[in-house]
Amino acid sequence: MLAGCNTDDISLATNAKANQPVPPKLIQAMVDKNMDLNSPILVRIFKQEAELEVWKQDRDGRFALLKTYPICRWSGDLGPKVREGDRQAPEGFYTITPAQMNPQSSFYLSFNTGYPNAYDQALGRTGSQLMVHGDCSSRGCYAMTDEQIAEIYSLGRESFFGGQRAFQLQAFPFKMTPMNMAKHRNNPNMPFWRMIKEGYDHFEVTRQEPKVDFCEKKYVFNAIRAPNAKSDPVFNASAKCPAYAIPEEVAEALQEKQQQDQGETNKLISRGTPVARLNTGIDGGMNKVFAAKLPDGNTGLSEGGDSQGLSLLALSRAPGTIPSHVNPPKPRLTAEEEQRVAAAPATAPATRVAAATPAQQPAQESEGWFSSLARKVGLGGNETTASAPPPAARPKAESKPAPAPIARATAAAPKQPEPKQVAAKPAAAPALKPSVADAPTAAPAPAAKDSTIAGAQPALSSNSFESRFGAMK
Repeated sequence: MLAGCNTDDISLATNAKANQPVPPKLIQAMVDKNMDLNSPILVRIFKQEAELEVWKQDRDGRFALLKTYPICRWSGDLGPKVREGDRQAPEGFYTITPAQMNPQSSFYLSFNTGYPNAYDQALGRTGSQLMVHGDCSSRGCYAMTDEQIAEIYSLGRESFFGGQRAFQLQAFPFKMTPMNMAKHRNNPNMPFWRMIKEGYDHFEVTRQEPKVDFCEKKYVFNAIRAPNAKSDPVFNASAKCPAYAIPEEVAEALQEKQQQDQGETNKLISRGTPVARLNTGIDGGMNKVFAAKLPDGNTGLSEGGDSQGLSLLALSRAPGTIPSHVNPPKPRLTAEEEQRVAAAPATAPATRVAAATPAQQPAQESEGWFSSLARKVGLGGNETTASAPPPAARPKAESKPAPAPIARATAAAPKQPEPKQVAAKPAAAPALKPSVADAPTAAPAPAAKDSTIAGAQPALSSNSFESRFGAMK
């Protein structure tokens, strides 16, 4: 249901959306790059950069970059998908067949990533219907605009019409450069990322789609028969790896690249390259060209989210229509902002909190714990009204008693206010009942007129993707 049905007998083009031709500008780009319309394609995705690349085989048999598409929305964190409902967009190597192309998608057009693959299954990972689709809304998918997915779909369709039996989807957390590997060196996903970087490097040095196998719960790339073996190796994702080899020319180029990358990574670490912050409460990201078009838009976990860059991009044209229900990711908070949010109950604007109940309710139902204690020991009346003192004012012992904060309710309480005075004061919320453990230091959370923390996720509209499909993963 997340992206429509996905059956083996689906036709590649059953409606006008799925039959849209490849745009003339893109055809001209193929001509300029010595490519044929029906030649094979390969797709690469990068979360941090929020980009989807379409590569196409030229007439020399090597893949070259045809076009880079900014991703409108992806969800989850940097790292692989592990279980159903974790909102993670998958990472790894996947195979897209014609049966996975969905012209009847609920989100304009789509294709299934093929998650989980044999590696994911060997680790017991779960999840289904993880798509690349339109609609710019994601709960574990890679979402483009409708115009973008129409173009990407047409490229895949033409490659299948040309005889390609399946194209490869490579999904990465970021471009596997020495700088990114240095920045994320302390991430717990780094062992997995080093493993899929092997496939990234194979493609970089050969410009050929790497052959992917699995054994011992790991990826194996471009494996061939070992020199003394009598048959081709047979791989099983959960079994021991068979004897295999890698073509000599590929192995040499691969070793050279990996040594160079590791040396550069070590230099960056020794120079004190900052470690990327682990993310707190941010769900995915979006390319800055889309974030610039949204009110309070933010790129989340993707790069390029500075306000100056977004303001400059606001005047540019977006690559496709952004639906009104698009939900941008939360902004990335600084350490100082995180501390401020954590201390919000103590530093929030003063808000009056009434401990008295409305006239139609018994007073004891909403009486605070400290108010009850004070009444029992004879320090006050049956009702108290607590308010946070204004920042600039400090109560003086010699002056007229001011209402005491709840945190100091054991002190002498002021005289019981007249009923009409209590009724005249706005009661923003029912009285809070703090626990004994919180009594010495904790103040009640103020019931402010606007309780939204700066930078928090905005409320979703009733017709949003989240509300329509909240019951899904």
